[in-house]
Amino acid sequence: MKPDTKYLKISDNEKHIKKLIQELIIEPRLKALEWAKITKQTPNLRVGYPGQHIASLVTGVEGERTAARGHDLADGSETKSCSRIDQLDECSICEEKVARIEKYCSKCGSSIIIRKNDSKWLFTIKNTEELNTLINKVPRIVLLLGDYPKFEENDFNTLRFSVYEIWPRSKRNHFFPKLMLTYLKQIYNVHKRKNPNKTPAPKNFWPDSYQFYMCNPIKTLEAIVENSTNETFKITVNHLIKPSEDRENLKSENLPYTLLKTGEIQYLLSKAPKTVLQEEYNIFRASDLNHLHSEIKKIGITEKCKDFLPSRSEVRTSSAKETYKRKNF
Repeated sequence: MKPDTKYLKISDNEKHIKKLIQELIIEPRLKALEWAKITKQTPNLRVGYPGQHIASLVTGVEGERTAARGHDLADGSETKSCSRIDQLDECSICEEKVARIEKYCSKCGSSIIIRKNDSKWLFTIKNTEELNTLINKVPRIVLLLGDYPKFEENDFNTLRFSVYEIWPRSKRNHFFPKLMLTYLKQIYNVHKRKNPNKTPAPKNFWPDSYQFYMCNPIKTLEAIVENSTNETFKITVNHLIKPSEDRENLKSENLPYTLLKTGEIQYLLSKAPKTVLQEEYNIFRASDLNHLHSEIKKIGITEKCKDFLPSRSEVRTSSAKETYKRKNF
């Protein structure tokens, strides 16, 4: 999990990251928001290519100037971008699409809007060769996420840009290869056998899912944009890991307690050695269960303790609910 220093070509990373977010994402978005009020089109600006720029600045590794035909980064790393910013929402009454900047449905006038927050990273794996490349040849997966840190408060003016890393060949990230193998065998191949003429949906990897946290992702960037819908916006980098720093020494993201199913916490407590629980949650007496539960709820499941969680058999995928049809006027 140690970056190859011969590929580290970019310096002054924090300054460049803030400038890039301003010039390639926020300022174009401000213009798009203005035009969206007139055209009623979505102002959503895809972050795929800006995401690759951010990945280079966070890792310090340049791209190969090959667009989609080569490595995303010169060291062989692969980047994936996911934006939940300006997703299209839906009216809960008539199911009409509603732009994020709209407070009322344009069709029925309802203010009861279902705000969407479900975009995800996509991994396309169609055969064992592609799987082998992803989990044995790609040294690092760099995941960029654009979202709203205060989504539950309906605050769509504060944005967050985060970057996470997964190193498929690292023992710490052992869950990721298993996840991709399960997708190929139990989802893609099964669907392909049922209908050889149809291409199954790619592997959906949700940022806020049990599967994501079980992969022990390491956060390398968190940047917050306040007041994002007007020219007084402010960009703050709260967290940034140096490109040369060995990721093996960094903590991965804890799995939030809220993602556990009924009975899983009891399973963890029955399987994890008392010494591990005491060390991870500062428990001095193994019998102090009330304090232990409180700590687990507060900080989540640590990397060491994730190994004692039960495996889940389901693999979340998505496909089109119905064939697309043009609207009748």
